[in-house]
Amino acid sequence: MNYALSLCCLLFSLNAAAQEPETTDSIRPQETTHSFMGRIQELQQYLDARARARVDSNYIEVPEKPWRVILRLKETAVDVDYDNSIRAGTDNRLDWNLCFTPPTSASVGFWAGYRGLGLSYATSLVKNAGRHFSFGATGAKYGFNFRLRRFNTDETTLTSKTILDGKMAGESKEDGQLNAPVWIRSVYINGYYVFNGRRYSQAAAYNQSVIQRRSAGSFLLGATWYQSSFDYSNKKNAEMILLSNNVNRIKLHQANIGFGYGYNLVPFRGFVINAMAMPTLSFYNRVKVYKYDSNFTLFGSDEDPVEDYGTWDPQTRTWANGKKQLPLAIVDLESDWVSQVDFWEGESETTYGGLQFNVDLRLGIAYNWSNYFVGLQAQFNRFSYRKDLCKVSLYDAYARLSLGVRL
Repeated sequence: MNYALSLCCLLFSLNAAAQEPETTDSIRPQETTHSFMGRIQELQQYLDARARARVDSNYIEVPEKPWRVILRLKETAVDVDYDNSIRAGTDNRLDWNLCFTPPTSASVGFWAGYRGLGLSYATSLVKNAGRHFSFGATGAKYGFNFRLRRFNTDETTLTSKTILDGKMAGESKEDGQLNAPVWIRSVYINGYYVFNGRRYSQAAAYNQSVIQRRSAGSFLLGATWYQSSFDYSNKKNAEMILLSNNVNRIKLHQANIGFGYGYNLVPFRGFVINAMAMPTLSFYNRVKVYKYDSNFTLFGSDEDPVEDYGTWDPQTRTWANGKKQLPLAIVDLESDWVSQVDFWEGESETTYGGLQFNVDLRLGIAYNWSNYFVGLQAQFNRFSYRKDLCKVSLYDAYARLSLGVRL
């Protein structure tokens, strides 16, 4: 009896000892989870308290619910003007402007974020009109935006002027399409400082992280980094490349700084109208152009006879008659001459331009009720740069409808 009792006690002790690590192991993950969630809540409480402490509650309301999910419908319009000039002597030249005018593109996307932080992604509803990605961060005294876009277009308007002996000899304008599309990629980074951040919020009309309760305005100090690239290096665009002095790709890096003013008008509770204008000065303009060498040239020598060039040998890079380049001026443009085009990488050139004036204009309207809000925003930017006889101006504008809920 005593032996059996002792054995039972021993088995119970062993079983308890065996289960004790399992109980400890099962508690530790729960404690870790609770600890992690506790730190997240502490961080949220800190951010919420900081957001409220930095604004005047009589002018700016910080909503209780910090999360926002927004559906965005956006219309984007882009216009690219490409000016160039071909010189043949002192008084003879061809001035031409090529305007890329892709159709206005509609896109749909989502934005999600906490307080002033948020990410968005949108895809175009128009074929080849590109995709859009953006990131934003706003506070009482600052704002930051990042946008990335890539698209292509082949719709153009060509305007040309011929000058002979210093006099206008002809002018033409024609709508058409490139033989191959030009790819345009742009990156836009913008940051600004709000001088009257306690009473004025740029975000109230653009991402609804806060609600403007009373009308107020503020001076703004802004900085913008913009870079874009134009790539039309497809050999089907050989004629355009030759007209561009063999340039087939252009890359621009530009830094701007500006000083402007924004104002929030609150005609009644929950409704705000924002207008902001900021002239900017581009103090850094870096332009890099890439050139091709080709078996064609735009003009030939007047002394060269018009003769049969024969076939092109890509190994020796010569025509059958021994010439290196065939003048486009003696080519029958109705023929399939593009199939004979041969391009190979040439030199690249990097130049730094002078000061340029650009502009940043914005308009925003928002209405808040309960935990929902609706907004309409519009923005216009102009960027321009020049290199020798080449000038490129890009106009980028959008209008956006936002429907959101606070969680």
